[in-house]
Amino acid sequence: MGWGKRGILTAAVTVVCAVTALAAPGTAFADPAPTPGTSPAPSSAPSSTPAPDKDLEKVRAKLDRLYHDAAVATDAYNAAEEKTKQQSAEIVALAKKIDEGQRKLDRLKDQAGAAAREQYRTGGMPPTAQFLLSNDPGQVLDGAGLVLQSQRAAGTMIGELAGTQKDLQAYAADAAEQWTKLDAERKAKAAAKKKIEQQIAAAKKLESELAKKDQERLQQLEDQAALKAQTAWLDTGVLKEINAKASEQGKKAVTFATAQLGKPYVWGAEGPSSFDCSGLTSQAWAAAGHPIPRTSQEQWQQLKHIDIKDMRPGDLIIYFTDASHVAIYIGDGAIIQAPRPGRNVTIAGAGSMPILGVVRPDA
Repeated sequence: MGWGKRGILTAAVTVVCAVTALAAPGTAFADPAPTPGTSPAPSSAPSSTPAPDKDLEKVRAKLDRLYHDAAVATDAYNAAEEKTKQQSAEIVALAKKIDEGQRKLDRLKDQAGAAAREQYRTGGMPPTAQFLLSNDPGQVLDGAGLVLQSQRAAGTMIGELAGTQKDLQAYAADAAEQWTKLDAERKAKAAAKKKIEQQIAAAKKLESELAKKDQERLQQLEDQAALKAQTAWLDTGVLKEINAKASEQGKKAVTFATAQLGKPYVWGAEGPSSFDCSGLTSQAWAAAGHPIPRTSQEQWQQLKHIDIKDMRPGDLIIYFTDASHVAIYIGDGAIIQAPRPGRNVTIAGAGSMPILGVVRPDA
């Protein structure tokens, strides 16, 4: 009996709310159409009079938008971070090629110099002329072979010199292009980081302006909204069709995710002490021996899509129309996820947020 049983689910949510104070995830990014630039109301001292639920619902909706925007910006930051790592590695590889090419070019130039010095030592007379002027018939055949070898060696050296110089020019051009891309991605990271910090700061400020009782009630409303969404999802009878068993790698991914329960959400984090949503799922599958893309959007774009009825533990559920959130399915209608700033890695209902689709890393 698990999350598919509504009575147990309700009891579990109550225990989570009362004992661990971990909010259900449906509130983190509840609005799939974020409103950029949303800012909190002017600062004021918390009121001792509890706010009506309708007002708190407005606050909850605003928090949802702020955290959703932060999640989208976090994905942009993570994507830029991955690109800077790749480009830095490519630049290092190109630098090694340039170094090796330069050494080769230096060797070829030394050989060409040695040939020039030898020609000078023999009075500037090329090997062909020396052969033709020879008075020793016995040297004719040997001399012909030497001339041919000399010509071939000279041609090979010239070709190698030209090819090496061309390669060096290409490597240098590639390196310059990678540096340009690296600079662009660093700027993209900086812009995303600024937006993340602004959105999270605005959300924290908005929450801090609430009275303590209102903060507690706000969390109750979040939990109720998540439970309502999960209940509606279960009412479709979806769990009757979901009965696939986890693969060996899927089991390892779930085991890793389970071991992270209680660790805080930190945007851009991939462990070991904190995670963001896609940091958790990517590290879970890395621990299972099957690396996957870093961001939720890349996971949605690059991994194999699976019908919900075929879902099995270890699969990833992607949420919202912009694929801005991801969690790992653990069975019985439940997920493990890193919800949003201010929350910890937790277990929640798989249907507590709008599902975009399911992907399978080891398909």
